[in-house]
Amino acid sequence: MPADPHELLEPYRRKRDFGRTPEPSGDRSGTANQAGSDGDRRFVVQRHRARRLHYDFRLEIDGVLASWAVPRGPTLDPDVRRLAVHVEDHPMAYELFEGVIPAGEYGGGDVIVWDRGTWRPADTDDPDDPAEAVRRGELHLDLVGERLRGRFVLVRTGRDGASSGSTGKEQWLLLHKRDSDAVAGWDAEDHPTSVLSGRTNDEVKAAPDRVWRSDLPAEQASVPVGETVDGPSEDELTALADLGRQGTWEVHGRRLKVTNLDKVLFPPREGEEPVTKRELLAYAARIAPVLLPYLRGRALNMHRYPDGAARKGFWHKEVPDHAPDWVARWRNPEADPDETQFYVVVDEPATLVWVAGFGALEWHPWTSPTEAPDRPSYVLFDIDPGERTAWGEVVELARLHRTAFEHLGLRAYPKLTGKRGIQVWVPISRGPSFDETREWAERVSRTVGAIHPDLVSWKWQKRERGGLARLDYTQNAVNKTLVAPYSPRAAAGAPVSAPITWDELDDPDLRPDRFTIRSILDRVDERGDLFRGALAQDQQLPILR
Repeated sequence: MPADPHELLEPYRRKRDFGRTPEPSGDRSGTANQAGSDGDRRFVVQRHRARRLHYDFRLEIDGVLASWAVPRGPTLDPDVRRLAVHVEDHPMAYELFEGVIPAGEYGGGDVIVWDRGTWRPADTDDPDDPAEAVRRGELHLDLVGERLRGRFVLVRTGRDGASSGSTGKEQWLLLHKRDSDAVAGWDAEDHPTSVLSGRTNDEVKAAPDRVWRSDLPAEQASVPVGETVDGPSEDELTALADLGRQGTWEVHGRRLKVTNLDKVLFPPREGEEPVTKRELLAYAARIAPVLLPYLRGRALNMHRYPDGAARKGFWHKEVPDHAPDWVARWRNPEADPDETQFYVVVDEPATLVWVAGFGALEWHPWTSPTEAPDRPSYVLFDIDPGERTAWGEVVELARLHRTAFEHLGLRAYPKLTGKRGIQVWVPISRGPSFDETREWAERVSRTVGAIHPDLVSWKWQKRERGGLARLDYTQNAVNKTLVAPYSPRAAAGAPVSAPITWDELDDPDLRPDRFTIRSILDRVDERGDLFRGALAQDQQLPILR
């Protein structure tokens, strides 16, 4: 009689804190899925960068994924034998797990689905009971995957570490038989991408496309991060370019009245042309599909500069009476009579184009959603340089934040402000209040600041800081905002608040205003959205001691 999958998964569950790790919990809703009537079972191989790179080779047996860690990866070369360490069974839902296990958790590191497909036992007395073959220590199997195919053999060589040292786990060998699928010299490391997403471990680490929701049934738990929205067509962009000073522009399925298209909104940088309203509208239309997930379902504070970035701007929050009917609005139920009642919500790309046309050169969404305005989605860290702060000192403070978040086992996403500083967003699960996130951020900030007290002032008033930097944790409050990723900034050349990787802190050419609305789109095309992982709001804040 097959074992109870739920009982087989007890060792797996004991090793993990499902309040922190995004891995499937292996509860009873996700353990079914026995082999079909044709005898085929599922298998998956995951490329897993934990303390050391290895490949996790997993076979469906008795409703779970029997698992072996293969340090150098499986191979199709029949002359090569690979060490395979038998580890705890994993839930069937793990077949689709691809993402980042937080540092400090069991198996912490990034995971991609390197191969998957079906398998069936071969050369066995009882093909319906491969678990017995595993217990005996020798399993012959036929794989039909996207990369691995043909006859494989798993053979136990030692038990409880007796053959090779101190792991205390069963040591096996994984090898490929000499058949028509064998390939001499075949190396797993020559194939570094996911068969699910086509991405590498580095790309998944920088921006997980999906997050595992342990609170959902297994068949629903792997959910995409954000939604895909098409950009404007070439015809739409050409129509804007061909308009005179004003007219009607149809873009993203909406008709917008546009005026003063040749008006200069951003003064030029040396050797460049100034940026006009026409160029800003085109940028808003093109960046909207990337930016929309950070704005959707959130009130927007608009920093308006109707006369351009060379003149003084002002904050505008109330939806004007002349806004099109299709522009989404949110009424703040907590607003006093003299406060903003209705906020713009950028729920579709055309709304962002309208916001830009309204003179909002900077876009600042709330860090909490309209459905729960008192519950933040992020903890915010703002490295705000003073007059005496050199750029290298800003970078050094950012590196200290990186070290802090690595120590805490948290994903954190840095971006250039587009002006002088660096900001960091830490995505969190809904739950903590703004008071709690502000207190938590203050403790982290003061710990970081204590390492270089000569660089940091904690004075509230800028004139009292003596030109030193401020690590501003006070932005963690309702209706306090930091500029959105990819938003322009009101400065010469139309710089943008550009997401970066932590490794780019070591780039000697990095500057806080390096990317502009003229260069950031090429960067996104080449590198993808480096901030995308921040949309997976799945982390719990660790207790600080």
